Amino acid sequence: MVLTSTRSIIGLQKKTASIRNICILAHVDHGKTTLADCLISSNGIISNRLAGKLRYLDSRADEQIRGITMKSSAISLLFAKDEQEYLINLIDSPGHVDFSSEVSTAVRLCDGCIIVVDAVEGVCSQTHAVLRQAWLENIRPVLVINKIDRLILELKFTPQEAYAHLKNILEQVNAITATLFTSKVLEERAEKEVETQLTSDSAHGDQVYDWSAGLEDTDDSQLYFSPDQGNVVFASAIDGWGFGIEHFAKLYSQKIGIKQSILLKTLWGDYYLNTKAKKIMKTDQLKGKKPLFVQLVLENIWSLYEAVTKRDKEKIDKIVASLELKIGARELRHADPKVQLNAICSQWLPVSEAILSMVCSKLPSPLDITAERVEKLMSVGAKAFDCLPQETQDLKDAFMKCSSEETAPVIVFVSKMFAVDPKMLPQNKPRPLSQEEIAQRRELIKQRHAEKMANQGLESMQQATGGNSANHTLKTGEPKGDNQLPTSQVETTSPAAVKPDMENKQAFVAFARVYSGAVKKGQKVFVLGPKYDPAESLHKLPSGCSAADNLPTVPHLACCTLEELYLLMGRELEELQEVPSGNVLGIGGLQEFVLKSATLSSSPACPPFNPLNFEVTPIVRVAIEPKHPSEMPQLVKGMKLLNQADPCVQVLIQETGEHVLITAGEVHLQRCLDDLKERFAKIEISASKPIIPFRETITRPPKVDMVNEEIGKQQKFAVIHQSKEEQNKIPEGVQVDSDGLITISTPNKYATLSVRATPLPEEVTRLLEKNSDLIRTIERFASYFNEGKKTEMNHKTLEQIEEFKQKLEQHLQGWKWRNAVDGIWSFGPRKCGPNILLNRCGGYKRSVWQCLEGSKPSKEASLYRDFDNSILSGFQLATLSGPMCEEPLMGVCFSVEKWDMSKFEEQLTFNRQDSEEEKAEEKTSSEEITGLVARAKDAESVSENELQDSDQYCLKSSNKGKGDTLVADCYGPLSGQLIATMKEACRYAMQAKPQRLVAAMYTCEIMTTAEVLGRVYAVLSKREGRVLQEEMKEGTDVFIIKAVLPVAESFGFADEMRKRTSGLASPQLVFSHWEVISDDPFWVPTTEEEYLHFGEKADSENQARKYMNAVRKRKGLYVEEKIVEHAEKQRTLSRNK
Repeated sequence: MVLTSTRSIIGLQKKTASIRNICILAHVDHGKTTLADCLISSNGIISNRLAGKLRYLDSRADEQIRGITMKSSAISLLFAKDEQEYLINLIDSPGHVDFSSEVSTAVRLCDGCIIVVDAVEGVCSQTHAVLRQAWLENIRPVLVINKIDRLILELKFTPQEAYAHLKNILEQVNAITATLFTSKVLEERAEKEVETQLTSDSAHGDQVYDWSAGLEDTDDSQLYFSPDQGNVVFASAIDGWGFGIEHFAKLYSQKIGIKQSILLKTLWGDYYLNTKAKKIMKTDQLKGKKPLFVQLVLENIWSLYEAVTKRDKEKIDKIVASLELKIGARELRHADPKVQLNAICSQWLPVSEAILSMVCSKLPSPLDITAERVEKLMSVGAKAFDCLPQETQDLKDAFMKCSSEETAPVIVFVSKMFAVDPKMLPQNKPRPLSQEEIAQRRELIKQRHAEKMANQGLESMQQATGGNSANHTLKTGEPKGDNQLPTSQVETTSPAAVKPDMENKQAFVAFARVYSGAVKKGQKVFVLGPKYDPAESLHKLPSGCSAADNLPTVPHLACCTLEELYLLMGRELEELQEVPSGNVLGIGGLQEFVLKSATLSSSPACPPFNPLNFEVTPIVRVAIEPKHPSEMPQLVKGMKLLNQADPCVQVLIQETGEHVLITAGEVHLQRCLDDLKERFAKIEISASKPIIPFRETITRPPKVDMVNEEIGKQQKFAVIHQSKEEQNKIPEGVQVDSDGLITISTPNKYATLSVRATPLPEEVTRLLEKNSDLIRTIERFASYFNEGKKTEMNHKTLEQIEEFKQKLEQHLQGWKWRNAVDGIWSFGPRKCGPNILLNRCGGYKRSVWQCLEGSKPSKEASLYRDFDNSILSGFQLATLSGPMCEEPLMGVCFSVEKWDMSKFEEQLTFNRQDSEEEKAEEKTSSEEITGLVARAKDAESVSENELQDSDQYCLKSSNKGKGDTLVADCYGPLSGQLIATMKEACRYAMQAKPQRLVAAMYTCEIMTTAEVLGRVYAVLSKREGRVLQEEMKEGTDVFIIKAVLPVAESFGFADEMRKRTSGLASPQLVFSHWEVISDDPFWVPTTEEEYLHFGEKADSENQARKYMNAVRKRKGLYVEEKIVEHAEKQRTLSRNK
């Protein structure tokens, strides 16, 4: 099979119109891999009987054990329809939320996708996610409603109930598509309106906003899923059957005598058959009449299942005979009804034929790529397609033509790198022998046999004659050894030579697609980094240059050779010499050039493709170390390889020296650790407990206390605790106002700062988080502006910044925030975080928006401008690690109310006068020394002591002058003092307000039955979960529970849930948002009511304090806790007897 199919695949790769690049997308356990098995079995790669059991594309051992797909893998299939052959490059993707990054890598390489939905569970959270990913990448979907057998066998639905249920599922899927479509149309319309407002000045009078306009004009008929359009298949992959309504329309058009085109429109929907008139009616004239789909399609399937499950042999034989099927006697006699069902259904309604014919007719070929998708792929960051250089814009035609001619530029996108065992590479495998090689070996064996027989004859003759045959045997033995030794060496030593390299080195293959041109083995191409900009680099390179030329070094541009090209066949790889445009392929030898994803091109005018859209943020962190410290180099190397092999994982070394692994969830973390141990590092490693991320913030002072009593009206009883704590917080020398204004001076008292901390509104924090990339751009332009560099800002970016500024002004309303937006000095941490620094200093005006206004900084404030960066650095340091447990801040606004440097200015003027006097003194002393040296030369009678004394005097005087001029005292330079002072001021300002911890939260979706609902709630409440919604799926006993759960409590949650519910409930956790923990971590009882309610120690568990102390312990910070409590009770009670 392999040789013939590889030849035919290579032949079809050149016919771009016959290629379909598709991926299978769905929620976890909705049957993607089983469906892929059915499609693979149609090509004879695996047996029909093993389809659904083998899970051929799940090649990893842990995938087979867990029963879930963890990586996207591709296979090429052949399919013939209407005397035309098609090549289908199929990519199976994971459904588990932890591996949704693999879905992004698969979707980018495809032109169409198969969305699979479980007929019982319906639309789930990941179904939403994959539909959105397909929409964002502009690829066309088709729908497969799978597991219909569960409606018959598990839920015991009647055909009529099943029809209503299937209609409901279709409506849900179409509703998601409609939402995505509506948002896109309204967005485009809003952009057009902005453009028209900018161009036309004649807009006068009141304008009425019409929300519907734009939606009515746009054609959306092709977007939705409907069986009559041929883009829906009903299937049961495990039983091997599936159908589109065109199959039954063709069948019944001959039987009933109604045209096939009419049946195609009426088989799905509320249409009824009038058998007497042989007409199809829109309304049910006779009550209790069944729709056509129920009557002609579902009832036949239901009757087949009923006959097989009830072992009705006569009925089975009748059905087999009427359908003209050939079922083996072994299948008909089999005790398991599933085997009989599979044998009958897979011949009657083969699922592979239904799905692949739908794919070939409804999904586009690479030639049909839309201009919109091409522009989206080529427009990186804030740059619009029209702003790209002309040479780059010309490449759009190459994309659209998808040509494989010699003149066409080669454009390849690598979506991920995946690790392969070197033994699995085709060049390292034992290849099958050709007929000539077999004939040569046969002749060699015959020759050896003849020699052996001749030697035996000679020995027997010598023994008979009794001659001395010792020398003779040696002589005859020598050539024999010479003849045999080379052949045995060739056979046995060549694999041994390769083996050490294989074990030490991990092979990486790039998962890629050719968008234009033909890729050839050994070809040289450019590797374009994500920051490569053709507009900046093209003028540095000679026109018409190629990767083979000697070129000047250009940032983010490298040249590489495509060493190996592979055809991806699931678990196997086949060697290729050339791959034409529009095909998915594997590329070997890019390990040194590509980290995770990259764009390869023969033209330097090609821009790097838009980065992949990842639905999930990596949030689970663990610190890793080897069990034997000497193996640290292997661990570092292994982590680099893991980082390259996984598109979602992040690897970093923290300031503490810890090697940290950041993953998307628990299952993903376990897979990464297994890979490190067994594949990449090959050493024993120990992982810490997950490092849970927190944030620190401040809130408004609460109006009620812990027992919901209004603060200020109760009798104070235990105030001593709190007053002591407040005294400990802020040291002497720092002034604190009643409203939290902190005034602090630098150690040398030359500069004074006054800082106030204020909590930001939630909407502002969310806005800052959402626009972190835009904020980074603003800060970059602001720094260029301050350094005096000339930069041109894109018109679209300017619009986005203006819109962002307007939104900030809308949310920051009230007297407290007056002119706050104009005074924004910086954002933090890392100049793009959700915290703001406001400039409210009287004499010095500076903001991040100055680059927009183009106003130059005033000369009067040049002294303040020199130390501007020190204040910003102090703010960045303060927001990076807060006072509670050194975690980053969130939602805090620091306003600098006063920045006084008058003492420093006085000192500077005093130093200038002083330095002039010093210079005069130095001049006279140097004249004396020169005179002294001259006398020494003449008389040679001056002692060395005199010279040394004069040198020391000179040094002292010069040092004194230098020190006074630079005002460098024992506290160090003033810039460093300002950084430290600003950091401390921000920390104290924050401590003056009520502090709170902010926890990362997961949204949790659980599907379960009514009988274990109580246990699900018990597990959720034990782990601080909060249920948001509970709904019952219509027509089933399945409940869908939506809840939020702190990330800190999520470890082991899925296992505990499965154990407590006997496997009936399985949660899906996705990172959602940050949420403030309402408890005060420093709280102690202060009122009589609190004292009575919580006791003297108030030792009932404070969740925020528990989290804070855990983080402080991990970081080695001081934790206030008692090691021994109730010491008087720790005596033996036996003495009292």
